Amino acid sequence: MKIEQIKTLGELKKIGYQSLSVKEEIRKNLIVKIRQKENPFPGILGYEESVIPDTERALLSRHNILFLGLRGQAKTRMARQMVELMDEYIPIVAGSEINDDPLQPMSRFAKDQVAAYADETPVEWVHRSERYGEKLATPDVSVADLIGDIDPIKAANLRLSFADERVIHYGIIPRSNRGIFVINELPDLQARIQVALFNILQEGDIQIRGFKLRMPLDILFVFTANPEDYTNRGSIVTPLKDRIESQILTHYPKDIETSLAITEQEAHLAADQLKKIKVSDLVKRLIEQIAFEARSNEYVDKKSGVSARLTIAAFENAVSSAERRSIIYNETNTQVWISDLNGIIPAITGKIELVYEGEQEGPYQVALNLLDKSIRTQFIQYFPNPETSKKKRNTGKPSQEKESENPYKAIIRWFDAGNHLDLLLDMKDEAKITALYRVDGLHAFVNKYFHQANDKEQALLMEFVLHGLSAYSIISKKYVEGRIQFKDLMGSMMNLGEMNYNIDEEDLSDEDFN
Repeated sequence: MKIEQIKTLGELKKIGYQSLSVKEEIRKNLIVKIRQKENPFPGILGYEESVIPDTERALLSRHNILFLGLRGQAKTRMARQMVELMDEYIPIVAGSEINDDPLQPMSRFAKDQVAAYADETPVEWVHRSERYGEKLATPDVSVADLIGDIDPIKAANLRLSFADERVIHYGIIPRSNRGIFVINELPDLQARIQVALFNILQEGDIQIRGFKLRMPLDILFVFTANPEDYTNRGSIVTPLKDRIESQILTHYPKDIETSLAITEQEAHLAADQLKKIKVSDLVKRLIEQIAFEARSNEYVDKKSGVSARLTIAAFENAVSSAERRSIIYNETNTQVWISDLNGIIPAITGKIELVYEGEQEGPYQVALNLLDKSIRTQFIQYFPNPETSKKKRNTGKPSQEKESENPYKAIIRWFDAGNHLDLLLDMKDEAKITALYRVDGLHAFVNKYFHQANDKEQALLMEFVLHGLSAYSIISKKYVEGRIQFKDLMGSMMNLGEMNYNIDEEDLSDEDFN
């Protein structure tokens, strides 16, 4: 007989069933996973040597947990995955609102059932997916929502006195008995509501409207909090924090490789997009680098953080930018160009909180600045550092490097001769490649370092070189009416007064990029 086929308390006793507390249950199943070298938190990347081991230690210690970290650090996701550490099914007294254990009933309803039916008490089996409760802490959350209150309608319908325990309407916490309960953004919960949790965490019982209840609730509590909330919206009252045994600090990905893996895993792309649009490793790294730049940028509020959702949304936007262009020109396949990254600006501006100076600069300009910084950082991973060549050009002194000539000399000379290049944001692939080949020395330079790349890959790298040289203030770049315009730097400075062409002094400053 399968355990789920047992329908009465007597049958349950007959097989010798013994119930465990939820924390013991999770501990037991976690030990099995650790012994089998199985990751209890699949899909959580970058936490293998930090957050996951800390969480495992807390669960083995039967602790309630507080995940403390900035937004977008998978705090709630980890809490939800703990459900898989519980047994698949547990028995409850049939009809119980608070998952009463048939062997140890707590509520008045369950006790009455066992008293009336003894071993014939009906038993139901609850799946672990139904043993999870979650509440977002907001200022309007009340004690009644969390713990419970007297239900006057129930009292009237059942013709009961308000002194009768059966008139109680249980809140979400008692209903999560024998399961996991999560409160997200705990500091947003009013202090007086947090105080109501003291007894539940310490003694495991609840108090409702003066009823003398002794209900040792069996719950694993998981709380999440953002450090920013401590100053902006509220705080965790000290006695409550003291009752939460383990506080675990979460963090953002520490390297590009982990960030790439997270975006690859989480981005939602349609099958036809994957088939039609090619996204190079270069473009992927540029998108990930934007988040790293934002987390240390002077214009971005570091206390607020920069969520991994930024790069996920930006990656999806980049693919959609290329897809839109292919639809316009009826192209069967294309790739994401550097110019397509202009389409990710909305994904950036909506995901960063700016300090006062950033607000003065403007979200759009800050996003462009972050994109340029990303290009600048990644550029030297592919090509020689233009900074060295620029210093040589400015000082007139010969370089001590083996290569006596500036590798970008031919490209710079073409722009210095008064030539300029306009690349439309929506431009056919063939037209873009043709335009890029107009720049003297550009293809030869890329071919020198990436001679094994195919034509489209080399064209992408050619475009990358132009954006990189502008990021290092060797040539100028300007977004003008649906196109990107590249010119020589000195000529652009002399034409500051021309319509639709104005270069900010900050764009020309080396310090802004360091």
